[in-house]
Amino acid sequence: MRHLLDTESLSRNNAIQILDTAQEMSAVGEREIKKLPALRGRTVVNLFFEDSTRTRISFEAAAKRLSADVINFSAKGSSVSKGESLKDTAQTLEAMSADAVVIRHWASGAPARLANSGWIDAAVINAGDGTHAHPTQALLDAFTMRAHWAKVTGSNSVGADLAGMRVVIAGDVLHSRVARSNVWLLRTLGAHVTLVAPPTLLPIGVEHWPCEVSYDLDAALEAGVDAVMMLRVQAERMKASFFPSTREYARRWGFDDARLAKLDALNQKDTIIMHPGPMNRGLEISSAAADSPRSTVLAQVRNGVSVRMAALYLLLSGDMREPSTPAKSSAFPPVVAPPVSVPYVKDPS
Repeated sequence: MRHLLDTESLSRNNAIQILDTAQEMSAVGEREIKKLPALRGRTVVNLFFEDSTRTRISFEAAAKRLSADVINFSAKGSSVSKGESLKDTAQTLEAMSADAVVIRHWASGAPARLANSGWIDAAVINAGDGTHAHPTQALLDAFTMRAHWAKVTGSNSVGADLAGMRVVIAGDVLHSRVARSNVWLLRTLGAHVTLVAPPTLLPIGVEHWPCEVSYDLDAALEAGVDAVMMLRVQAERMKASFFPSTREYARRWGFDDARLAKLDALNQKDTIIMHPGPMNRGLEISSAAADSPRSTVLAQVRNGVSVRMAALYLLLSGDMREPSTPAKSSAFPPVVAPPVSVPYVKDPS
């Protein structure tokens, strides 16, 4: 596997390989020296045509923890604002010998175009394209769920999938690349997924997705759920009125204080509340829910660095292979500190 463009084409083996590698990478963030020499001498370019905070900083932190050189490219203030095409920008990066390009673009399909055009000889990671896909967000969400599911079931998370887990994804599905990526990845990992949204915020053809669809959030909660993921209402993408009012939306499809209390009343003590961020507090999620012990919002941000470290490491080391059988062991030597020096990981170059 040369690029990471979506989750629909990501196999179960490769998905678990990334999650297992991310679990080892997570130990690096707990060390006094948060560095590995794995990608020393490699260059990672963050190519962002859309505004971003969490994703861009997360990828930058991931690359730097692997000792890669990082170039941050923003469309604002660059030649793109003067009319430069994606092709010309890509060829500029090729001239700079970029080894990996992390691209976020407003147009769906732009990362795939960059990866398959022949303009650049570098690994391409999709950091979000239009309303199409956001694979690393789905992977970090799955990583967060897997850690929680392992605690609930009392099992080891390494090499495990999400079989038996019930996940509700609620909110603005129509404009959400996060929802699309999560549906495909979670089903690949064996979870049961239910989408909840008003009919106006569900895409055409959703009945063909590998999930159930509901318009009633309360009914979905009462049916039993292990993780509830609330999606941001993307007002900036809405060119029409998709619901009567924000008050109506919050009452019917927002995770408010009453629904937080309902989880306790239903004795669903192990249910977690997720959000990919940024949050519209008081609209799709209340402050009480976002800040409750059930919330995994900050854990998702923290896990994002580990997952993106794993993706960069595996793609740039050429270790994103398809094994004949699911891998039971780790993807690279365990990150264990010698008595004095920084842990040694073989440089893939």
